[in-house]
Amino acid sequence: QVQLVESGGGLVQAGGSLRLSCKASGRTFRSHPMGWFRQAPGKEREFVAVISWSGGSTDYADSVKGRFTISRDNAKNTVYLQMNSLIPEDTAVYYCAAANRNYAGSYRNEYAYWGQGTQVTVSS
Repeated sequence: QVQLVESGGGLVQAGGSLRLSCKASGRTFRSHPMGWFRQAPGKEREFVAVISWSGGSTDYADSVKGRFTISRDNAKNTVYLQMNSLIPEDTAVYYCAAANRNYAGSYRNEYAYWGQGTQVTVSS
């Protein structure tokens, strides 16, 4: 009934930018935090950023602070991840996730719903 769909991934040169989008179906996730995670080949899925649908609180992994910005458009049930100054280490499949509680942070088990992922590849 509900799903998260990511888009906006692609191939970009180091130093470039991409904006990822995640659209949630319906209004199921009103006031629920939304997060971005990423997973590189052979690596564990790692936290990138989170935003509360109400309140505007955000948090970021240290590796992306100052380069990535998470934002929301509740009218469109969409969250975004603006990625600037990309480096090859950012190469991964990026997943959108929705929490099933009022607060969520960097732990995967705080999120109940996941998108299919979108590939981001940064070349040097």
